[in-house]
Amino acid sequence: MEKNDKDPDHDDKSKGDEKGEVVSDAHLSDDAHQDGSNNKDNVDVVGNAETDHQDPGDDNVDKVSQGEEAPEIRQTLESLSEELDQFLPTLSLHMEEHKDCTEEKGEDGYFQIPQFVGKFLDLFEEKLSKYDSGEPKTVWYQDPEEVSSLLEAVDRVSKLMGLLLNTKSCLDHHESLINHAGSIQQRAMAFLEDEFRIILEESVTKESVVVTDDSNSQRRSTADQQDHQNDAVVSQDQDQMLVPECGDQEIEYPGYPEDVVVVLTKIAEKMKAGGYGWECREVYLVGRRNILMRTLKQDCEFEKVSIDEVQKMSWDTLEREIPIWNKTFKDCSSLFFPGELKLAERIFPGDEGSLFCIVTHGLAIQFLGFAEAVAMTRRSTEKLFKILDIYETLRDSFPAMEELFPEELRGELRNEVTSARSRLGETAIHIFCDLEHSIKSDSSKTPVPGGAVHPLTRYTMNYLKYSCEYKDTLEQVFKSHSKMEREEEEPVESGNSAFASQLMRIMELLDGNLETKSKQYKDIPLSCIFMMNNGRYIVQKIKGSAEIHEVMGDTWCRRRSSELRNYHKNYQRETWGKLLGFLGHEGLMHNGKIVKPNLKERFKSFNATFDEIHKTQTTWVVNDEQLQSELRVSITAVMIPAYRAFMARFGQYLDPGRQTEKYVKYQPEDIEDLIDQLFEGNTSSSSTATARRRT
Repeated sequence: MEKNDKDPDHDDKSKGDEKGEVVSDAHLSDDAHQDGSNNKDNVDVVGNAETDHQDPGDDNVDKVSQGEEAPEIRQTLESLSEELDQFLPTLSLHMEEHKDCTEEKGEDGYFQIPQFVGKFLDLFEEKLSKYDSGEPKTVWYQDPEEVSSLLEAVDRVSKLMGLLLNTKSCLDHHESLINHAGSIQQRAMAFLEDEFRIILEESVTKESVVVTDDSNSQRRSTADQQDHQNDAVVSQDQDQMLVPECGDQEIEYPGYPEDVVVVLTKIAEKMKAGGYGWECREVYLVGRRNILMRTLKQDCEFEKVSIDEVQKMSWDTLEREIPIWNKTFKDCSSLFFPGELKLAERIFPGDEGSLFCIVTHGLAIQFLGFAEAVAMTRRSTEKLFKILDIYETLRDSFPAMEELFPEELRGELRNEVTSARSRLGETAIHIFCDLEHSIKSDSSKTPVPGGAVHPLTRYTMNYLKYSCEYKDTLEQVFKSHSKMEREEEEPVESGNSAFASQLMRIMELLDGNLETKSKQYKDIPLSCIFMMNNGRYIVQKIKGSAEIHEVMGDTWCRRRSSELRNYHKNYQRETWGKLLGFLGHEGLMHNGKIVKPNLKERFKSFNATFDEIHKTQTTWVVNDEQLQSELRVSITAVMIPAYRAFMARFGQYLDPGRQTEKYVKYQPEDIEDLIDQLFEGNTSSSSTATARRRT
């Protein structure tokens, strides 16, 4: 078979001896070419073996005319592919040579298509039918030879269609062939589209589990730490993927084997070459969006929520959603989004990030919408730390995410982040300052029983302690987003940040509030105990937190400790000073002699006063063991030596027996034991002064 048959119009003399049943352009006059072009469709070789040109004297022709069978030559897709590869350059050359020819110039430029072209299309169609016959569709791409055979065949059909549709003579004379080839091309592209979708969705080796370093997990209360325990998943499975610690490491997400990526890339290349690039991209976009969202749900428990849904959530629900959001945003910034960008660039070289942007941009905007929606919810003090978590996540993780997007989208995302951070920062400042207002407005009239630590003190100090764990962030927030109107107040002290000044102001307000509450106690010693309890609690909290201690400073702590010592002195003077007055010598002697009635009355008064003190102050509360011990030791140090000296000086003047037992109720050791019972918070009505009588 000749691969490049000559145009019959230019060689009809050599074909004059062919049999009459062979339909050939050689039998058409030039006028027929112009006036009866429809007849040329009969020259289309699809299914017409007679269009092969043979020498009239060929022995094979003689044998056919004598009824003998010609030897059958088996044609395969591979052999016809080789012939088609040799034919396509000829068709391309013809297209180039006749692209400027017009019928007005009388140059038809007719080009005959060899028979093997139709045969190639038929065999390729059979191959496609085999793939569609119900056999497992994803088997073929696992065989590299089969991949090459199929995709090269698709490429040949696409090239053939491109040349046919751009060659005027082919459009004029080979419509049926073009329709046939076009139908097969559409079928091939539909097959590749389905295969691309299946391979994309079903060939992920493992949708990754991510290890995330949540630096905030070390600075939460117990409850908050539990909320964040799921933020770091330590994987021992070598198939699971880890976030790379540096940018030079390969990112393994989304988990396609290399050979699968190669096949997807080749399919995309062939579909684009055939004019079906848009369809391939659409399949990729839908598939990758679905896979990404499924991965986020499986690995991070993340699901999209609208701004309206966020604002309607209860705080308990939202409190659970925020750690999920933090983890998801960090993982997208460090793993998922970089993986999507890399995959898109591998499968669609030269895409320049457009597919990646379509897959991820909407999700990035949704992330930022969530952050802004949280900032717009009703303010309350318990939300501060979660809001700061979001603020830190945007601050620390967005720069890496931003770099993945093209410049034209970075500006939009940057504006969204700036807006979200501003709202979050302003909300955090308002919430923190709401603590100041809550202290001012706390005007409870009921004193705390036993002079114990006031709930306001506990709440405020714990709040400040956890706030100072975000000290750097809060200082940044106050510096960048503070719009509070404080013109009427004193300016910020030199050397103090806005956050530190706010913290100092809160401490001053708390001190003033506690001073006011201490006056609710009618018993002055109890008010001193109240101030000591609260003051000691505050100092211990500050000393126990490096962050808040750094803000408050050693000078503040020393000043507060000095105030506590003053309250201690006041308590001791108000309580035990009066009792010590009974142990003085005044009024017990007259003209150098002991006045027994006065001595007896002095013992009775001492016993009664001590019993009352013991009964009352055993109900008082000093929970701080060190403070409790300091109080008891100081009382003992004052009372026991004075009482022992009094007993030694005047006890001998009481008659032994009943008189001594009646007036000398306690020995010094008994007093010491009873002092050790003070400040236990014992509210039992039977709390009377009882101690083992020591002999």
